[in-house]
Amino acid sequence: MHDRTQTATRLIDQTPPELGGSGRDLRIDVCRGLALWWIFLDHVPNNIASWLTPRSYGFCDAAEIFMFISGVTCALAYGRAQQREGWSGMIGRSLRRGWDIYAAFLLLTVACTILVHLAGIDHLADESNTRVLFESPGAALEQAAILQYRPVNTDVLPVFVIYHVLFAPLLWLLLRAPNVTLGLSLLLYALVQIFGWSVPAWPNSVWYFNPLAWQLLVVLGAWCVIEGEKIRPWVAWRPVLVLAVLYLALALILALSWDIKPPVPRSLASGFSPLDKSNLGPLRLLHFLALAIVACRLIPRDWRGLSTAVMRCARRCGENSLPIYCLGVLLALAGHLTLVEISDRLAMQIGLSLTGILVMIVVATLLNAIGNKRGRQPQWTQSR
Repeated sequence: MHDRTQTATRLIDQTPPELGGSGRDLRIDVCRGLALWWIFLDHVPNNIASWLTPRSYGFCDAAEIFMFISGVTCALAYGRAQQREGWSGMIGRSLRRGWDIYAAFLLLTVACTILVHLAGIDHLADESNTRVLFESPGAALEQAAILQYRPVNTDVLPVFVIYHVLFAPLLWLLLRAPNVTLGLSLLLYALVQIFGWSVPAWPNSVWYFNPLAWQLLVVLGAWCVIEGEKIRPWVAWRPVLVLAVLYLALALILALSWDIKPPVPRSLASGFSPLDKSNLGPLRLLHFLALAIVACRLIPRDWRGLSTAVMRCARRCGENSLPIYCLGVLLALAGHLTLVEISDRLAMQIGLSLTGILVMIVVATLLNAIGNKRGRQPQWTQSR
């Protein structure tokens, strides 16, 4: 009995290899940075540069990538914090990060409203979902404070506030029963698909990113960190790779058929469209999983391409994901204004896209430089 008790205790306290490692996987920040660029390009309406994003070549888009990687980074950061500082320190970190995202969301809401007001374009207030704030500012700000009201393109931030605040109990469950936790997450996702469960919102009762559905990608990302050693053989198994490639090919054909002359019957293509992004439709989920399997197989951790100039720029943006995401929302809104008021020609679309990404890179570089400077200062200065 004594031996069995000791064994059980060791299994519960065993540290997953990914949490014990000290090295940083560059692919995480690179993928997150690329996702931020793609999100910005997709947020500019009628932008030719959006053809460079995954949305044009399959069922999912950069949002799935961003959400999954957030689950990975949360598991790594909070898991290692729990080892160093205990559960109380880890909970404090998750709550502080949730507060940072909450404050960023409120500031971004105000900034979007000011930008729309300065533009003076009537229909832009409807397109950005800020008209209600102009007409009922008190009620709108009150609802924004409780995450019920969100201007367009800010929707993901309230979701991340919820996930960070609740990540401590999720991590506790994953460290003790990872497969059961993932199973419960899958069950909740399935119930959302069957019964249409959602979280209340204001004023139209719609969360663009339903937290009850999108939680699956966060849980899945954290689960991959905890169970990484066990799932790698399955990801590397050739039949799994073949199925993933076939699914990506099918998604590519169908996605292209919605915008150009279809290589498959129109009735077949229309049967898969539109895809339910708010509730993370199953076709979107499967497409992301297939994409992740192929990417993991083709891009090893020590891939030389990660050190190229473009990838280094993407990594800087990924390392500062919160401010760069907020900046991207404002840049997309400004780009929309430019296309409407000045010119929507092809050259303008390309110029705005390149300028926006360049601004994101410059700001991320400055943020890294500021962070490095603070890191070199004495400890008493950093704590102020």
